[in-house]
Amino acid sequence: MKKLAISLLLASSATLEAFTLPAQAMVQQSPVTISNDLEQQVIEWRRHIHANPELSNREFETAKMVEKHLRSLGMEVATGVAHTGVVGLLKGGKSGPTIALRADMDALPVTEKTDVPFKSTVTSEYRGKEVGVMHACGHDTHVAMLMGAATKLSEMKDQLEGNVMFIFQPAEEGAPEGEEGGAELMLKEGLFGDLIAENKPEKVFGIHVWAGFPTGHVGYRKGPLMASSDQFEITVKGKQTHGSTPWGGVDPIVTSAQIINNAQTIISRQTNITKAPAVLSFGIVEGGVRNNIIPDDVTLIGTIRNFDMDIRSDIHAKLKHTAEKTAEANGAEAHVHVDLGYPVTSNDDDLVEQMLPVTKAVAGADKVKEVPLVTGAEDFSYYALEVPGMFVFLGVTPPERDMSKEPSNHSPYFYADEDALKTGTELYVNWALESL
Repeated sequence: MKKLAISLLLASSATLEAFTLPAQAMVQQSPVTISNDLEQQVIEWRRHIHANPELSNREFETAKMVEKHLRSLGMEVATGVAHTGVVGLLKGGKSGPTIALRADMDALPVTEKTDVPFKSTVTSEYRGKEVGVMHACGHDTHVAMLMGAATKLSEMKDQLEGNVMFIFQPAEEGAPEGEEGGAELMLKEGLFGDLIAENKPEKVFGIHVWAGFPTGHVGYRKGPLMASSDQFEITVKGKQTHGSTPWGGVDPIVTSAQIINNAQTIISRQTNITKAPAVLSFGIVEGGVRNNIIPDDVTLIGTIRNFDMDIRSDIHAKLKHTAEKTAEANGAEAHVHVDLGYPVTSNDDDLVEQMLPVTKAVAGADKVKEVPLVTGAEDFSYYALEVPGMFVFLGVTPPERDMSKEPSNHSPYFYADEDALKTGTELYVNWALESL
């Protein structure tokens, strides 16, 4: 997930009633499974990638590994998409639409503290500092599962009534400062245009492994699932003066304190949270160099999370108005800049409905549950703005563990139970088969 650690409380909720459908969808009754040999291959891929993680826009060796595999399956392959992205196109034996399956490849600047035998000891440079590198969000499992799905679907290509696009995406965690990357750049470079497929995909699917959710369990949600994520920066300009004579200047520290307090009313008093929840948080307050000097300026930096694109824009406008008018009342100035991050990740209702029987057949009906909204963000959102999308969480915490105490995604202690990889691989395969 993007930069900031993500918090999710998985409240227990009743599973949806099982769908009773005629025998039109054989996949839901007898899902296609992968062999033990392929499952072991997926695990081996995962371990290799985990031991050799690469930061965003630097996934060079991972990309080479993926490219080699896709070419070995006889696919048409595009490389260097959004710097290091790899896209494979599997053409089915019969004519039909194109659907897309996506996995992200980048790791995080986190020093691994697990005790697995394939733990990462890799270091790299991040923001001018040497850091450890770890797949602390499970993207290694995503790549391995999608490589496994590519293998299985290639064996069945003569049965496919259409094509499958395999998207191996860089920089989901965010491109390095000063660079572009991720899903947005892949789309800008023609991913859903004429890059590799004749037709734009009709559907796109994605999986994210999740800590604190039992191994093999699948969490889904119709409509908004994950929040938009925007960073704001407010520069409050006053007039420096001695701390003993505050009347001789304009105090940006007091003004900043008022802006922080007043901004809280944007959510609590000015936003209709019955329509969609929202969060506005300040994370950085910087200003001043000495105890008895009132400084010229103060910088405030924070994040906005939201689940409705219209409300998102309204919050941005209200933050600007609140900051500027509060500063004006104090004789100061406030300059507000909002850096747009990932949009709301929203699942297509009809697609989720269509795929629920298949998902239950693969994972087990008792293991497929609706989950609450997640205030973390995902750039899968860009794909789902282009075509109907479905994004789900796959549990990777052994069921005997205490889910409430399990280290979260982005933790140096993040652990992914490899028993879940079979489920994830088979979900990709069966979603594709059901779609085609």
